[in-house]
Amino acid sequence: MPHCILLATLNAKYSHASLGLRYLQANMLRHGGPDLHAVTALHEFTIHTPPEQVVHTLVQACGPAQAGQVAIVGLGIYIWNVVQTTEAVRQLKALRPDIRVVLGGPEVSHEWQSQAIVGLADYLITGWGDVSFPRLCRALVHGPQPLMKLIAGEQPPLDALDLPYGFYTDDDLAHRILYVEASRGCPFKCAFCLSALDKTAWAFDGDLFLTELASLYARGARTFKFVDRTFNLKVEASVRILEFFLQCLEKAPQDPVFVHFELIPDHLPEALKACIARFAPGTLQFEIGVQSLNPAVQKAISRRQDSVRTQAHVQWLVAHSAAHLHTDLIFGLPGESWESFAQGFDTLWSWGPHEIQLGVLKRLRGTPLALTAGPNMVFAPEPPYAIESTDALDGAQVQRFVRLARYWDLVANSGRFTKTLPCLLEGPSAFAAFAQFADWLWAHTGQTSGITPEALVDALYDYLCSQKQVPPERAQALLLADYLASGARARPQALKALLSRAQRARHGVQPVAAGHSQRQQRHAAVVPDNNTS
Repeated sequence: MPHCILLATLNAKYSHASLGLRYLQANMLRHGGPDLHAVTALHEFTIHTPPEQVVHTLVQACGPAQAGQVAIVGLGIYIWNVVQTTEAVRQLKALRPDIRVVLGGPEVSHEWQSQAIVGLADYLITGWGDVSFPRLCRALVHGPQPLMKLIAGEQPPLDALDLPYGFYTDDDLAHRILYVEASRGCPFKCAFCLSALDKTAWAFDGDLFLTELASLYARGARTFKFVDRTFNLKVEASVRILEFFLQCLEKAPQDPVFVHFELIPDHLPEALKACIARFAPGTLQFEIGVQSLNPAVQKAISRRQDSVRTQAHVQWLVAHSAAHLHTDLIFGLPGESWESFAQGFDTLWSWGPHEIQLGVLKRLRGTPLALTAGPNMVFAPEPPYAIESTDALDGAQVQRFVRLARYWDLVANSGRFTKTLPCLLEGPSAFAAFAQFADWLWAHTGQTSGITPEALVDALYDYLCSQKQVPPERAQALLLADYLASGARARPQALKALLSRAQRARHGVQPVAAGHSQRQQRHAAVVPDNNTS
């Protein structure tokens, strides 16, 4: 058998296709050589794949150990897969110690000295691996053998990299989200984010990138998620990309694309607005990282953000575009109390975004926050290293928020309660209103997962009637409209009688009450994988 090079990772979901591994595969020819490119293969698993199955697949792909033949497994390590991958590496090295295990990725690029997975592996590449991994493989196969286990990844100019999009398979195009990037890096210095380590942002050649997009589109790709941290930093480049997708929509409106970008919230020039306004509903989504609206917190995390402009731009997008707005807030940032977070949430909610993602601060290795956080910031010792308490938040408040965020996803971000949610949030503070519901739901169920849609409808009905004193008829009407719009077929106890009447009406037995037959189509959204990096 020839030498064998396997690229592997454990994705959070099957629908996520690893862009990083495909960069390594694409650059194996240019920086490793044709002989190594010919023996390189890609294997993707999910974090739910049993470690023994991962090991079996990799061992089978490598074939039996033979003298003079080198087998290499390169693994991408992230905050969401390090635990599962560590066990897989442990089993792999016990079964086949001859296989050279090479690690890379953000989780092992910093503070690697104490990590168990690094101790098990043969080599570690920190930082960029596009060029360094192929060169390491060439050294392992042809010599001279590397002298050190730790290899600092080389950051080449972007024109020294071959783009990876040809390595998306037809199956990827049919079943997975396609990740693309027009640029790398970020000029901002937010202390909680690994992008703070970048000196600036670097753009790929625009003509070459658009050619790759056209090729993907011609092959049938219709869903594109841009991973650029600062898509709208350079407006001319942003407009060119948006114009490309607008041309696709104009040529085939019956076969639309769906495109996701991360938007700098306080930078929306008129040229960009003009393009955005031309997109039809259901084709464009923006992820807008607001994170905090507390000026003192923004200063503490070195976040430059003009909140007045951010408000104006979010409200413009809501009023004058069909883009779906997915906004982010992070709980647990330095100096952010429960009360100040609530104020920020209420302000953001008043701007009218379609979603507010409630994240919990995580300690990402290598970030300025990880290096400077004092003893009052306590993080969980195991991935994903979520905040447990700060000088402004005690442990009970953090746990209360974790439950609240889970319920917010079920009720608000699910899109299943668009008519009921405003009623639930009525009051001087939307955040306080939902926090009261979350406390009540936790007290009555003791669970944040496994709640069926029918049980959630019944819980909302009970809460609206018993705690918010909403007339039963109004609560039922709101929940019925949402339940019918969701397409659900079961029958919550609170709606059984109304659902029976609606079903008879659909068969011509009696008319349906006004408003009960209307359906709302929820905008499709590509949900971000992780809070950052």
